[in-house]
Amino acid sequence: MTNNELGYFCLVLHDHLPFVRHPEYPDFLEEDWFFEAMSETYIPLLDVYERLSSEGVDFRVTMSLTPPLCNMMSDPLLNDRFKNYIYKRIELIGKEVIRTQNTPFYKVALMYQEKLNRIRQLYEDYYHGNVLNGFKKFQQMGKIEIITCCATHGFLPLQLRKEAVNAQIKIATDDYTEKFGVMPRGIWLAECAYNPGDDNFLKDYGIRFFFLETHGILYGTPRPRFGVYAPVYCPSGVAAFSRDMESAHQVWSAEMGYPGDHRYREFYRDLGYDLDYEYIKPYLHSDGVRRNIGIKYHKITGKVSLSDKQPYNPDDAREIAAAHAGNFMFNRERQIEYLNSFLGRKPIIVSMYDAELFGHWWYEGPMFLEYFFRKVYYDQKTIKLITPMEYLAMYPDNQVVQPSMSSWGDKGYNEVWLNGSNDWIYRHLHKATDRMIDIANKYYSTTDSRTDRVLKQCAREIVLATSSDWPFLMTVGTAKTYSTRRFVMHIQRFTKLWEMLDNNNIDEGFLSDVEWRDNIFPHIDWRSFSSNALKH
Repeated sequence: MTNNELGYFCLVLHDHLPFVRHPEYPDFLEEDWFFEAMSETYIPLLDVYERLSSEGVDFRVTMSLTPPLCNMMSDPLLNDRFKNYIYKRIELIGKEVIRTQNTPFYKVALMYQEKLNRIRQLYEDYYHGNVLNGFKKFQQMGKIEIITCCATHGFLPLQLRKEAVNAQIKIATDDYTEKFGVMPRGIWLAECAYNPGDDNFLKDYGIRFFFLETHGILYGTPRPRFGVYAPVYCPSGVAAFSRDMESAHQVWSAEMGYPGDHRYREFYRDLGYDLDYEYIKPYLHSDGVRRNIGIKYHKITGKVSLSDKQPYNPDDAREIAAAHAGNFMFNRERQIEYLNSFLGRKPIIVSMYDAELFGHWWYEGPMFLEYFFRKVYYDQKTIKLITPMEYLAMYPDNQVVQPSMSSWGDKGYNEVWLNGSNDWIYRHLHKATDRMIDIANKYYSTTDSRTDRVLKQCAREIVLATSSDWPFLMTVGTAKTYSTRRFVMHIQRFTKLWEMLDNNNIDEGFLSDVEWRDNIFPHIDWRSFSSNALKH
């Protein structure tokens, strides 16, 4: 780092999906969440990193790759299905390039053809069917800092037993170490949800920093001297970085943010619905139901009906993405100049987003980031991109503050995950968790291999049931049936496994079947649920 800059910008992308894998079906609607995120967000971001690195443009990004996502990215079944997903779209867009000649959509079809072929090239030729290889590469180059998350994105403030909190952190750090060959230095607490004292569990497993929503720091005790523009140390010594709302609003706000510009691509109009049914049918699922296939030819246009959307122009969109990146940089320069003038130290602006905003929801998002990185590198000297560990190395002395309970959900606390639409799940979850802790304590010293298998699967079912995605989806009403079914299914599977142990009557067929279906965390440490595993 040079000493000329006036402050630092830390971009944080939270990459997460619930663990969705259904080997019992030839194709499954919710698996498309993963395939869409891979082809629209994760691989396009890696493509940006590849281009910047090959051209010598320095950049920094902090990315949380959650354990469920890492397990899906490295799963052979899902990788085979993703490859099929990409090849089918390459086949379709080849037909579309011919069909759209002499129409306003021809240039858009060519854009998709180039993009899909590039995704296939990166996925197969560069990363050999596992995109974790790409992320590892850029972490080893020092360009990105990959952090972990709670094991299954479990919402920690609503865990009654500290053994369950310990298990979420221990299983996550074990999985990260297995996947990346090093220990994680940072963590994204699921839903940015912090419960005072939980940082002690982070310290137990060597985690140095985490992130908080703005009011988690501002309402801390004592009040933070530098507001959200410097990290604080929790009483445990773990550093907490807080979100800057000014930069966040400019990007994600639907009303005032960049993604709402009328020249950008329209998300909600898709070829899966626009094309003749017999023509599109081979590219739908086996049930033949129309659905989004990820190829979209129209721009936002304005507040008009979907049928009145105008053709998308890639050149116009690229031009406005460059302009927005320049505007974003200009605003960060002015923000940092102002903060630097009175803080007495170089500020850090922490800008946090769901990664899927870039590419999936906002098609031009990766392009925007690439322009931003280039402009920061070439066009100014006021700000420097940085990771949390780099900032802590420069500023090892920070104020000790006890942050307040907080989350980045609607209204800032627990309501999204505990309300009238989902409160029924907790009596089942707490009872099952108590049982998991009891059997982890009872069998702590077991050396029986079959008992060990049952306990591992019990732990998998509990952590899968604990995913914050299920109560979230129940609250917002999207995929409510699926999320309800998944929660109930994991509790039922756990209960049957627990009864097997309790009755000393193990059903080998059932055990093998659920191991095949719910294969997350192959080496899960079920003892992390035991009271013996608690370090304080």
